[in-house]
Amino acid sequence: MVSAPRQIAAHLLSGADGSSEFLESRLDSEPSVQNLKPEDRRLLRELVFGVIRWRMTLDWLIARKTDGRPQHPTVQLLLRLGLYQIHFLDRIPGFAAVNETVELAKQLGLFRRTGFINAVLRSHLREQAALRDELRALRRTDPATAWSHPHWLVERWMRQNDPESVQRLLEWNNTPPSTFARINFLAPDADRVVEEWREEGVEAEPVDHPWIPPGLAYALRSHPSLADLKSFQRGGFYVQDPSTLLSVHELDAQPGERILDACAAPGGKTTLIAQAMENQGTIVARDLSGDRLDRLRENCTRLGVRCVEPTDVSVPLAEASFDRILVDAPCSNTGVLRRRIELRWRLRESELARLVAEQRSILEQVAPALKPGGTLVYSTCSLEPEENLDQATAFEAAHPEFQLLGSRQLHPVTDGTDGAFVAVFRRV
Repeated sequence: MVSAPRQIAAHLLSGADGSSEFLESRLDSEPSVQNLKPEDRRLLRELVFGVIRWRMTLDWLIARKTDGRPQHPTVQLLLRLGLYQIHFLDRIPGFAAVNETVELAKQLGLFRRTGFINAVLRSHLREQAALRDELRALRRTDPATAWSHPHWLVERWMRQNDPESVQRLLEWNNTPPSTFARINFLAPDADRVVEEWREEGVEAEPVDHPWIPPGLAYALRSHPSLADLKSFQRGGFYVQDPSTLLSVHELDAQPGERILDACAAPGGKTTLIAQAMENQGTIVARDLSGDRLDRLRENCTRLGVRCVEPTDVSVPLAEASFDRILVDAPCSNTGVLRRRIELRWRLRESELARLVAEQRSILEQVAPALKPGGTLVYSTCSLEPEENLDQATAFEAAHPEFQLLGSRQLHPVTDGTDGAFVAVFRRV
């Protein structure tokens, strides 16, 4: 009999072209998932995200035993699922991975292919140690395949960094990310959230970074479903990576000011700005209409944020009307690939030029709306120079009225956080 986590994983992976957020929502909302034991839920997540994350490497392993012949899509999926358990999950016995994958093939009506699937998996099981040695050697000769990243992206990083740093970045991207939470000090009894977590079965420890005040952010080492916690439902915290707090720290919004958040949804930075302003003043939160602004409104409501005005990007901005502006621009997201697991397979090098042009366009649109003496913060979650420092220096060169006060690049290898870039300008 096939275990429920493997059945559900095969079902989810068969339609896994959506975003990681979509997969997360499926894992939270699927009725079949709700009935699983906690350990089975953890296995399910590991299987789904692990197979997507290591797809290229798994396909290389399949090709080693099939002479590179194309396989039926469902057979390829099942081989990936079985090989992920054999080569990447030491806690699962190899014979169980083989037997359950074969049984799963029978359940899916692939009776004529079960012998082939069994033979490929058992061959890997017999040669497991030798194949793992080959994978380790492949990290030097073909790191993109060994670490399951697009070749163009790895080649790009190799041109910009030393090989050891790139290897460490690739390893970071293939490590399941921690969950982080930011305390919402606007909530009633905000000082009780950590105590509530202990009562709710959440294990948390403080996050220590120079840009994060003590008691603001925590790493959640283990926890039940966060959406079901009373501390979450009453607005006690927001799930947010520490790297995303840097831009709001540099913005330094003050109570009573008028702030523009130019790319606001889903509202993590917006609501943190409101927290810094003690809910006093105005935050004009611009984004595309529809679902994105709806998500922003929902988060503001849950967190008790009252000073935000959600606004469609088509609404014109009055000149010199804001004390501070945050442009958290659309970007390649190459600093958060461990969190956006599907992105490495969707991103194309040709997109960089389009994104750079879009970022420049947003900066041009919002710049006139900043008051003289005001602060503009530009941020991305990218590691690419064109989107970061190159973009900032080009903007300063084109706008003598803006002075670049400083910038910072957070990098997984050097900072131990997701990647992020922040540049701070003053209108002089």
